[in-house]
Amino acid sequence: MFGILNINKPQGITSRAVVTQVSRIVGRKVKCGHAGTLDPLATGVLLVCIGKATKLVPLIHEHSKSYAGTFLLGKKSETDDIEGEVESVAVPDGLDEESLRELLPEFTGRITQVPPTHSAIWIDGKRAYDRARNGEDIEMPEREVHIESLELTNLDRESFSVEMTCGTGTYVRSIGRDLARKAGTAAIMSVLTRTSIGPFSLENAVELEALNRENILECLQNPLAMLAHLPEYQVTAPQEKTLRYGQRIDLKGDSQTKINENDTIVVTDGNQRMIAIAARRDNQLAPQIVFPESSS
Repeated sequence: MFGILNINKPQGITSRAVVTQVSRIVGRKVKCGHAGTLDPLATGVLLVCIGKATKLVPLIHEHSKSYAGTFLLGKKSETDDIEGEVESVAVPDGLDEESLRELLPEFTGRITQVPPTHSAIWIDGKRAYDRARNGEDIEMPEREVHIESLELTNLDRESFSVEMTCGTGTYVRSIGRDLARKAGTAAIMSVLTRTSIGPFSLENAVELEALNRENILECLQNPLAMLAHLPEYQVTAPQEKTLRYGQRIDLKGDSQTKINENDTIVVTDGNQRMIAIAARRDNQLAPQIVFPESSS
């Protein structure tokens, strides 16, 4: 079994629990793994890679992710969302849509943010949320993230909502927290939906409870959809056989000029069937990952 499941993760369960449920359907011998954690509070697009497609997770992380989130104004918690112990703080009387929108450019492009202490980041060999739950003082390291777009979609006396597209590693909770702080108050995330990862959107996601042994194969998506940003090289049957033995093949024709040294290359048979992920070494393709012959 080989492919990607685009699942609409329900609220209240971990991403790991989704993978476990999928694993029960496909069988314990088939490897499964998700490409990008969603907190239990969050819903939306969770990509679960099946079989050797799990090797593609680093390439999936190269794609942007889009979110829609809502934040409660005048609230703060140690988790930066409603799952922590909530405290109330003052909200400036003059906070309106115009003043909040004026702050958005400070949170777009390449920015530095501090992840929530209750996050899955590793700190000295332990998850940050485990250290936080044990009452440890944690100094979360700053990280640079890329926010492609950030739009205010609603503001009232109690909350504001945003839609954003960002690179991997971005914490939406931190965006809302820091935006409110810049406006002279505080905010915690109450709702979060991931609406897309690359070409996979919420509109095309399958509901977790709808997955079963009878329909899972038809729900599997071809990983080629996630790799369209990479150069593709089509091989002949003899070249395919050579790659499957882990050996290099010679680059032919204009591919010698179109493909750069050390490029990551998607190798196919021309019929939407993935053969391998390869890298250019001189005028040859060196296989990095070879996929099962049933890959499609």
